[in-house]
Amino acid sequence: SALSRYFAGSSTSSMIPRMSMSMASLFRSGPGCGGGSGGGCGGSGCGSDSVWKNNNKVMSRFQQVMALHSSVPKKSDILNVHRNTPENTEETPFDFTKENYEKLQKIFKKFPVNYKASALIPALDLAQRQCGGWLPLAAMNKVAKILEMPPMRVYEVATFYTMFNRDKIGKYNIQVCTTTPCMVRGGYEILKACEEFTGTKVGGDSADGLFHLMEVECLGACVNSPMIQINDDFYEDLTPETTKKVLQSFKDGKPLKYGPQNGRHTCVGVQGTTCLKGEPLGPMSPNLDKVETASA
Repeated sequence: SALSRYFAGSSTSSMIPRMSMSMASLFRSGPGCGGGSGGGCGGSGCGSDSVWKNNNKVMSRFQQVMALHSSVPKKSDILNVHRNTPENTEETPFDFTKENYEKLQKIFKKFPVNYKASALIPALDLAQRQCGGWLPLAAMNKVAKILEMPPMRVYEVATFYTMFNRDKIGKYNIQVCTTTPCMVRGGYEILKACEEFTGTKVGGDSADGLFHLMEVECLGACVNSPMIQINDDFYEDLTPETTKKVLQSFKDGKPLKYGPQNGRHTCVGVQGTTCLKGEPLGPMSPNLDKVETASA
């Protein structure tokens, strides 16, 4: 039957196809059925209500059992597969800029000479930034050549960490946290606001190519939940309205200042400062390179 062919061809264990064949036979030959050849029925009473009621019970139980054993394809499956596109092939030209070669040399100095591979993740990050937020195959191959390591080792890292985007995405990468603290503070309302503003769903790009939308796990700003990350910056203490206001500022080319969007100073509680009342000496994140360290 179609049922047995479907499960026999699925990716479940070898036990499941055998079970499905047995269960499918019950549908071909219910109580009072002669079980004719070719799946046809040669007996009487197959059209009775009792037969169909019994089959419905069997089907319900069958679905319950299969739910425990079968699996469905996950979106994460695409992370391990490369598909050539006109702008992303092995032959696509890529090389670091002079400025980024200088940055690479500074990165290499942080590791022993005989452990150049330790610089893999920062090197890939640098390549992704140069490409505008995504990491083409040619860039990975270039990093492999510079670090003198097999390209496959680079692919393994690039496909493991979700911070690396191996397909071209929008200019502004919106990462919406929906882990528990953000969720109970309205994280999914923030996600819905992002979907409404950008006109796309999670994993998609806006029609104008400005925004890419992601749903992510904890970004470490729970005290300022709900929050989102746009490229490198955190926008915190959000409501659906302030979220759309932030996104509109990016669309207008005049991004609002990152941090809390409700007037709160950093992560000070509703009672205000109760200890450590002096100004922090710094440096503060994000954007450490842009912050002047205050003298002690």
